[in-house]
Amino acid sequence: MLFSFAHVFTALVALTHVGLGLAAPVPVCSLGNRTGGNNSTSSSGNATGSGSGSLSNSTSPSNSTSSSNGTTTSSSGPHWVVYSDSWVSGENGPPAASDIEGYNVFIMSFLLASGSVDQAQEWETLDATTRSTIKAAYKAAGVSLLVSAFGSTETPTSSGTDPTTAANTMAAWVKQYDVDGIDVDYEDFDAFNDGSAIAWLETFTSALRAQLPAGQYIITHAPVAPWFSGTSVYPSGSYLDIDQKVGSSIDWYNVQFYNQGASEYTDCNGLLTSSGGTFPGTSVFEIAAAGIDLNKIVIGKPASAADASNGYMDTATLASCVSQAQGKGWNAGVMTWEYPTGDSAWISAVRATAFPVN
Repeated sequence: MLFSFAHVFTALVALTHVGLGLAAPVPVCSLGNRTGGNNSTSSSGNATGSGSGSLSNSTSPSNSTSSSNGTTTSSSGPHWVVYSDSWVSGENGPPAASDIEGYNVFIMSFLLASGSVDQAQEWETLDATTRSTIKAAYKAAGVSLLVSAFGSTETPTSSGTDPTTAANTMAAWVKQYDVDGIDVDYEDFDAFNDGSAIAWLETFTSALRAQLPAGQYIITHAPVAPWFSGTSVYPSGSYLDIDQKVGSSIDWYNVQFYNQGASEYTDCNGLLTSSGGTFPGTSVFEIAAAGIDLNKIVIGKPASAADASNGYMDTATLASCVSQAQGKGWNAGVMTWEYPTGDSAWISAVRATAFPVN
């Protein structure tokens, strides 16, 4: 990706979020701070990886598949997911498969309703032969390549974007540029708080799946963990309702367990069994108890303290939590925002106890 003013602009936006104590863009969706960009409309925020905004102060906060060119992808767990939005010097497309050993899903950010930006745009600008070569190497390494939609700078519901039109346009991009699927990094917090996001996301997801059939493409969502709260917090609906309606069209959730407060999801108890605090009932096993398939709840964490406003765990602690979860029957995997901080060494350390890479 060529260095441009947009990179500077995006970095300043991210620094502003940090300086003001705002949640980084990406899956407050709390993925992490969006840092890449070669387009003035690029998303800047906290990932699939992959925006992060924070919830309002009111406390609202399988199977192997084959893509259009015959590339085998997998929607069965565990999923080891890394987002990429940051510009990396000397980079020309996604990193070599050997640089992300230990992951099996790489998500490029972002695809907006208006078109691609950041790493998604970099992928788009590659020639077809280069894309094909990269895809072949990823296939050989067992890595699925996805694109992340929306991010922290887009508010599609509040902005009046038609969900079906947006889904059709994005699905066409997925097919044209030969990726294995799409991650929905929806961060329209006002719409989620007032309930209008629920029907919008249901329609959008159904339209996506109509264009990207199961058995050929992966569809994931990247909600913040508090969005799995019940009607006492979200009387007009939450991701529990979305899952009931269109969960069968969503392969798994890259849940952002960060950027939701300095003490939220910061130890194994709060992350796995009893979130308490501001957002009770939204730890991994509490979300499962509310009706979400346990093995679709991928644990999302920033790769470093600098990759999010809060919620960071060192790799040894996170590895311990992963081991504890596995002992209780969980097998979903881990997501991180973002590469290159979240490199092979990072995921190898996180997987070391329960799911060793080698």
